[in-house]
Amino acid sequence: MAQSKSGYTRFENPPQYSEVNQQAPPGFMMPPPPPYNAAVPHGGSNPGVPVVVPVAPPYAPPTAFGNPMYRQEGSGYPQHPYPTAAPYIADPYRGGPDKKPLPYVAMGKLGHSDLPPEYEKKQFASSGLDNKAVRRLFIRKVFSVLSLQLAVTCGFVAVFTFEPHVKLFVMQNAWTYLAGYVVFLVPYLVILCCGEFRRKHPWNLIALSILTLAMSYMVGVISSFYDTDVVMMAVGITVLVCFTVIVFSLQTKYDFTSCYGVLFVCLIVLMFFGILCIFLYNRILDLIYSTLGALIFTCFLAVDTQLLLGNKNLSLSPEEYVFAALNLYLDIIHIFLYILRIFGRSRG
Repeated sequence: MAQSKSGYTRFENPPQYSEVNQQAPPGFMMPPPPPYNAAVPHGGSNPGVPVVVPVAPPYAPPTAFGNPMYRQEGSGYPQHPYPTAAPYIADPYRGGPDKKPLPYVAMGKLGHSDLPPEYEKKQFASSGLDNKAVRRLFIRKVFSVLSLQLAVTCGFVAVFTFEPHVKLFVMQNAWTYLAGYVVFLVPYLVILCCGEFRRKHPWNLIALSILTLAMSYMVGVISSFYDTDVVMMAVGITVLVCFTVIVFSLQTKYDFTSCYGVLFVCLIVLMFFGILCIFLYNRILDLIYSTLGALIFTCFLAVDTQLLLGNKNLSLSPEEYVFAALNLYLDIIHIFLYILRIFGRSRG
């Protein structure tokens, strides 16, 4: 180590310092900073060193064809005031000094802290395969009930036709037919007029069973007054006609339900014509009446069959399977009775 003439101590090998802001060695002094000038900007990495910022010439104001800056006057542009600042709104989802979330408030009910209800999964009937499956199930159910009704009726007809003792009992006791007619009317009117009742299980099936038994008994009583061969011919022709009409109605594109009003008017005319045939009894009039009745109820069978499909002008709800089976059953029974009457009058 050597000492200079100026009074400073000079180190031959100065120590190396790896850390910043350590204490200066003895005898070492920092040079004084330059005088501060307020006109010169300061900053950057070295606070004591003035920074020279180049100043570019200002942009020229836009002409009338450009878009002037806000609140800048220009030719062709009106002067607009500054927009007013909106009032500060606190976060509606947090409140209080602890910034806790506020309770859920239902729309229209302040103070209601219940959580929103979860979405309930509901089954919606689509217009595709679901509707077709429901409609097929409905048709299958209707024809199953109809088959049971026709089987019961055929059993009664067979008993009253082939058993001579039953024929004799019916001929000697005509009041049993009137009793069966009364028993038939009560459940028929209930099913026809009470929509809630015919959709309520199992009361709808109980009423339909009573109605079927009463109607089967009346058909058996009527069949007992005809010859056995006539009854068998009427049964065969009825089966053939009804099967053909049902298959045709299920396959055709023609909408028979649009003719429902016309058929209803024809039925009223047929009723008055039947009353006329009672007072003016004639074999020809009776044949005409029976033929018209069989034709009209054949058309009703076509209409009631298409009511099951659901793609026509009129259709039945899938819940109305009892009502649909009753309509088809009565149509077939009327067709059988009119055909039996035609063959009976033709034999004399």
